[in-house]
Amino acid sequence: MTQSHSIPPDKAGQEDGEQDSDFKPLTVEQARQWRAGQPVLPLWRLVLVQCFVGLIASIVGGLLWQSSAVAWSVLYGAASVAIPSALMAYGLTSSAMSRVWASHANAAFAGFLLWEGVKILLAVVMLAVAPWVVASLNWLGLLVGLVLVLKVYWFGWLIQSRRSHANG
Repeated sequence: MTQSHSIPPDKAGQEDGEQDSDFKPLTVEQARQWRAGQPVLPLWRLVLVQCFVGLIASIVGGLLWQSSAVAWSVLYGAASVAIPSALMAYGLTSSAMSRVWASHANAAFAGFLLWEGVKILLAVVMLAVAPWVVASLNWLGLLVGLVLVLKVYWFGWLIQSRRSHANG
């Protein structure tokens, strides 16, 4: 079976890789104005919100189940996301390497991949040593803390996307 794909009439004569003739790149000033209109969610604010959510979840979990083991487990699960995120935020914004890499797009992307790898490795190591760090570990509590703090990324993205739509 073959699938038929319809090509818009105005694109029928174009070869792959050709661009529309009405495409006009932005000038430096237009690009600067466009960037100024885009809302920015600072990485450190996201990390602080993650820490706050983890702390609140730990307190609520400890109070609901009347167990310090649950509270510590939720807090450790939250920390296994927030601490690697803080390390990555430092690496991307505050380290000497970030200032060197900022002027080159490929190097900045490589730096992002490096710090993302460090973040994932640290999170895996923290989860692997959890039974030795937290006395009477409650795995469900650890998972709840981990998932709640991970969801902070989605809320940050949702808020960011709503702000960018509101700005036009």
